[in-house]
Amino acid sequence: MYKKHLLLALALGAMTNALHAQQGWKIVPGKITTSWSEKVSPTDVLPEYPRPQLVRDNWKNLNGLWDYAVKPKAESTPTAYDGKILVPFAVESALSGVGKTVGKDSILWYHTSVGIPANMKGKKILLHFGASDWRTTVYVNGKEAGTHEGGFDPFTFDITPLLKTDKQDIIVRIWDPTNEGPQPRGKQVRNPEGIWYTPVTGIWQTVWLEAVPDTYIAGTRQTPDIDQQTLTVNADVQNLQPGDKVTVTAYDGAIKVAEGELSNGTAVLKLSSQKLWSPDNPFLYNLQLEVNRKGKAIDQVKSYFAMRKSSVGKDANGIQRMLLNNKFVFQFGPLDQGWWPDGLYTAPTDEALKYDIAQTKAMGFNMIRKHIKVEPARWYYYCDKLGMLVWQDMPSGDLGNGWEPRPGIIDKASDKNRSPESEGYYKKEWEAIINALYNYPSIIVWTPFNEAWGQFKTEEITEWTMRKDPSRLVNTASGGNFYPVGPIIDLHNYPEPAMPDPAIYGDKRAIVLGEYGGLGLPVEGHVWQQRDNWGYQNFKNADDLFKRYSLFVDRLEMLISKGLSAAVYTQTTDVEVEVNGLMTYDRKVQKIPVEKLQQIHQKLFR
Repeated sequence: MYKKHLLLALALGAMTNALHAQQGWKIVPGKITTSWSEKVSPTDVLPEYPRPQLVRDNWKNLNGLWDYAVKPKAESTPTAYDGKILVPFAVESALSGVGKTVGKDSILWYHTSVGIPANMKGKKILLHFGASDWRTTVYVNGKEAGTHEGGFDPFTFDITPLLKTDKQDIIVRIWDPTNEGPQPRGKQVRNPEGIWYTPVTGIWQTVWLEAVPDTYIAGTRQTPDIDQQTLTVNADVQNLQPGDKVTVTAYDGAIKVAEGELSNGTAVLKLSSQKLWSPDNPFLYNLQLEVNRKGKAIDQVKSYFAMRKSSVGKDANGIQRMLLNNKFVFQFGPLDQGWWPDGLYTAPTDEALKYDIAQTKAMGFNMIRKHIKVEPARWYYYCDKLGMLVWQDMPSGDLGNGWEPRPGIIDKASDKNRSPESEGYYKKEWEAIINALYNYPSIIVWTPFNEAWGQFKTEEITEWTMRKDPSRLVNTASGGNFYPVGPIIDLHNYPEPAMPDPAIYGDKRAIVLGEYGGLGLPVEGHVWQQRDNWGYQNFKNADDLFKRYSLFVDRLEMLISKGLSAAVYTQTTDVEVEVNGLMTYDRKVQKIPVEKLQQIHQKLFR
């Protein structure tokens, strides 16, 4: 029986490989991969609905095999292509089937042909990109649909005026200078080493079509207020006509609990018996918005929200604490970079995307610091569903200024004098990121800067962020140069936990340890390269690693009693040559058992 099953599995595997070969795609060999890479098929790539905060039924996924070419920057649209690329995996990744670098002197071109389904005809057709790095110009049937600059925020073009009656020809032109330009680029560098990783060029999130009526709901902004027991909903409704009504309805499951109507774009819903969201009870309400014209529904979208509050307040000793729903909850989690050995920025499957969050929760953490990267919308959706607090970093770029990691020392620290172009790229993308992620209740902290990496006009940027979103806390510069602005002061210290002196800072700002740890353990057969891997402190076996880790947890318990509000351990997984993850880069080895981590973490939340 076993032999029969084995032969059947081998036959199915051979058939799958043969089908992929016929379609012109296979995983680029030579690097470790996750187990989910085996589930990737060119005919069914990340098929899940990509925008869980604004859901419509009428959409079409465009992920799959496209034509690609890498050409010199001066050349025009290719007449012939180099081969096939699996969208939405970046061209440098193994899962793209290409595995090539591009660079600032070349252009990455994409091409595909798309049919418009019958149920979309007669409507506006919107072309959505979850993310594409960096300058993306889209052509439909030979005409330009638009250009977007940015690597981490979603963008949309209305392509209705460009459509033909039959197949639609889509060409995408992308230029990405990586670290040779001033734009936000996170940890990507042309020559990866240490804490700097492989470039990510081009499309790296889902591409999709959506059909909408002429009058449609383009977006919402949902702000909970647990003290007033209200949800304020602002909606962007395109082409609203005189007499149109837009209703907003909140549900607890299928039970209607509040309803209102937009007035000047805003509705305030009263939730008299509100259920609060927290890591222990991640309760989500359902939300529906509907445009009605003369008693007929013109457009309808589904969403969700949560009632939660992120703030600071003094404890009985007069020390500022980070509060969740007006109570002190110690926030403890890993530095999570969101890289994958096979997909780079892009998880191989939706199951993989969810796995890291679920595994982090199982380890006994209640928070994730999303480090120098923005994730697809579904990642935040899973944080909302599973109950995981999120600190969201702004991806860095244009580095080079002085850094002083000890708060309060100013002779070595400096704000970078960035060019107007560089400042403009940062400000435009930071605003776009906040707008795109605003509705996800799991996000409770915005972090504009990390370790002085391109840190500039600190007070201006922090104050702008606080005005932009008063409903969340702003961590001015995690481990970066200290300025007396914002509600949080953040120290980085490796490897042992430490904290700023509460006698100096504790009555004015919440004290957090934005990074510590970095304990390394290379696991043979599960590393990016065989030599020159590193951590901040390396170990030869898991037992010694756990002993050191446990001592750090004991120290955290003491620091909490002195005023520490949060701590971030480096890191969730190994990333390329870094081997300081709690899991290996391929997610196949959990270095310290989940049960042991959960048990020792419990005392931090008492």
